[in-house]
Amino acid sequence: MIDPVKAEEHMQAGKEYFQKFDFPSAVKEFSEGIKRNPTSTAIYSNRSATYIKLMEFPHALKDAEKCLQLDPNFVKGYLRKGICHHFLKEYHKALDTFDKGLKLDADNKEIKEAKLKTMQAIQMGSYGGGNKNDDEERVRHA
Repeated sequence: MIDPVKAEEHMQAGKEYFQKFDFPSAVKEFSEGIKRNPTSTAIYSNRSATYIKLMEFPHALKDAEKCLQLDPNFVKGYLRKGICHHFLKEYHKALDTFDKGLKLDADNKEIKEAKLKTMQAIQMGSYGGGNKNDDEERVRHA
């Protein structure tokens, strides 16, 4: 079952589906690629990005964390993980994750932009619009 060449083929197919906005097919291809090469940070990262597009943040977070487990210096892993925390409204975890990524690549434009969006969300009180009921809803969701 382990076959890095086949894994690469599935990753490329997944990228093609991703570019066509066929995210379910992309997930399927990336998942097959992971079966063929379970140590590929790139495939986990691509599947994480696809899950983000599908708004499946817990799955995306799991894949981002796997990227970082396999390679703690994989900068895109920090980007993906931070984005997941942001959308899960775990803003301080997002900032911490972005900072870890910026320690590895201080000039990373994507991480800087994502961190800025998270800081703006905190400042705007968009934990749910700053409404007490929304905060209570967020606590129930957690």
